[in-house]
Amino acid sequence: MINTATKMTTVAMFMSLIALSTGCKKDQSSSNSVQSTEQNNLQSGEWRVTRFIDSDNDETTRYVGYIFSFDAGNQLSVMSSQNSYQGSWSVGQDNSNDDSSNDLHFNLNVNTTGEFADINDDWHILTQTANKIELEDVSGGNGGTDYLTFERN
Repeated sequence: MINTATKMTTVAMFMSLIALSTGCKKDQSSSNSVQSTEQNNLQSGEWRVTRFIDSDNDETTRYVGYIFSFDAGNQLSVMSSQNSYQGSWSVGQDNSNDDSSNDLHFNLNVNTTGEFADINDDWHILTQTANKIELEDVSGGNGGTDYLTFERN
């Protein structure tokens, strides 16, 4: 026979589990909302690179004149007066061991070799406003840190 104290303890544990699982769903929903906001912001307008630091070397000039359009369906268009490239992009959560589970990452892939090889990466979003997104990537090989900033045209 189960006594009253045991029943109350069991009910309290059950209620705690419900509260915990509800809290987790809320955090996921909130994170998805932030991710959606980031994606919608990027899809409006055209963007340009205003800063690219590759392991302490300022290489921003490599991207002067290029316009980036982050289109729906994660399609990327990169154009200059002389060239046009296609690619893909996405904003998503990164659950790797080096970040918190709520960190958003910006994945960028321009379908070409050469000048875009260094920015094709999984970038950590440092800050984002309606007109600017600042990204960071810590290189696995040499341990250098790269920075990439896009600003709306």
